[in-house]
Amino acid sequence: MSVKLQTITSVMIAALIILLSAFLSTIISQKAVQILKGNVGDSLAEVSYEMSDKLDSFMWSRFGEINVLSQLNAFKEPNSKAEGQRLLNQLHQSIPSFSWVGVTNSKGVVQAATNGILVGKSISSRPVFMKALKKPYIGDVHNAVLLAKLLPNPTGVPLQFVDISTPIKGRDGQFTGVLAAHLSWSWAKEIKQTVLDSLKKKKEDADILIISSKDDTVLLGPMDLVGKPLHLKSVQMAKKRTNSWLVEKWPDGKSYLTGFAFEKGYLNYPGLGWSVIVRQPSSVAFKPAADLQHYIMLAGAILALIFAVIGWFMASKISNPLKNISQAANRLKNGEKVAIPSFSGIKDLEILSLSLRELVSSLDHTETRLGKMEDIAYHDALTGLPNRISLYLQIDQRIQGINRETDTLDFLFLDLDGFKGVNDGFGHHMGDLLLKEVGNRLAACLLEGEFVARLGGDEFVILTSSKKEEAKTKGRFMGSRIIHAINTPFMINGESIKIGCSIGWASWPEHGDDPDAVLQLADKALYYSKIGGKNTISFYPS
Repeated sequence: MSVKLQTITSVMIAALIILLSAFLSTIISQKAVQILKGNVGDSLAEVSYEMSDKLDSFMWSRFGEINVLSQLNAFKEPNSKAEGQRLLNQLHQSIPSFSWVGVTNSKGVVQAATNGILVGKSISSRPVFMKALKKPYIGDVHNAVLLAKLLPNPTGVPLQFVDISTPIKGRDGQFTGVLAAHLSWSWAKEIKQTVLDSLKKKKEDADILIISSKDDTVLLGPMDLVGKPLHLKSVQMAKKRTNSWLVEKWPDGKSYLTGFAFEKGYLNYPGLGWSVIVRQPSSVAFKPAADLQHYIMLAGAILALIFAVIGWFMASKISNPLKNISQAANRLKNGEKVAIPSFSGIKDLEILSLSLRELVSSLDHTETRLGKMEDIAYHDALTGLPNRISLYLQIDQRIQGINRETDTLDFLFLDLDGFKGVNDGFGHHMGDLLLKEVGNRLAACLLEGEFVARLGGDEFVILTSSKKEEAKTKGRFMGSRIIHAINTPFMINGESIKIGCSIGWASWPEHGDDPDAVLQLADKALYYSKIGGKNTISFYPS
């Protein structure tokens, strides 16, 4: 019979250890993988934000340069064509991204341009002129129309531009023309490549896409997607100015980890509302997480096996004593008064049972002491009333349950009138006895839902809740009730002592969002009662 019980216990311990190890390994691996995936997703979101920021910075610089150029006299004066031509050529040489920059007259005829291209031609029907008659204009990416055959294009890829233009006004403030620029879209490809180069070691197979705000068309990205609309949840979330990441299926049927950000402009550059998408195949992005999960599961399985073997050999020695101790512990947990059983013959079990018995005894003693200490910590030692700590705990609890739209938490700050005379005439001992009696009377005259605490000295605070429209009326009745209770003479050690009571009233949230500040306002109202004749209640802010 002894052998059978030992075998059963050993098998149970081994199985428990294996199951527990498997459970913990699963939980730990899932949590670790979740954190790792979050880090990978966040890093991809950061890349999309970085790309968006670079786009904004570049466009802001070009936008600012065009605006600055438009203020030069060379473009304002009708007789400065040569100087204007020189400046435009110099701009093109310094910043090749400006594929073409030209100055028109008020009719839209080009007066000067980089390398003389389109000089004398009218661009009055083009958006770059028409939309810049009154204010600066920035247009989205579009294919070249007039300049397709006039600008060099060694790659043979259709030229694409971003338009930037601004009105020019003469010294008299009248419109004289437009300074128009076609910004080569190749700069965006260069920025994309720069970001991708920095990602090669960290983000294998990552790609960056720029999506237009018009019809969600792909402006920059894989060739099979460029010029096509991309209807994805990530694009819609980016358009809501969200910078985050998600895992989603793309039109090619593959799952990608997708980071996204919104190009929202920079300083005076308003932005074109592009969405920046950074994607990476999920299988590649989450491979480290999958490897980590496999490693943790394998390590967990090995540890489970090791501990199961150890448990097998230990079970015969400790199963029965531990069972008895466990049963006693469960009875203790259920509130029963039982003693932890003692054992002999096995030193460790003897020490364990003795330690547990001492622990239970110590916990009982500690629980009693903690109860006494808690009572001391939250109550005034002299009057037995709740103290300042209890007051603030009560305030925190009450404001959680108050409807700010209809209800108030009212503060009545009390101070005894004539208390100093009692201390001076009868001594501090009589003053302490008086404070105890005041505390008893205040506690006795409270109604349901009212709370009183002593702050110190002869200062007390009463809390109550009211409907907003009834707060002051209720405060007047409470004040009268309290003042009447305090005005009744006290009989202390055969002496009849008469004192008064001044009260200040303030209400939360009517007089402020910070309850502590409202309490100070009630104290301020108390001051008005003091200087206004005492033995009365004053309402803040009157």
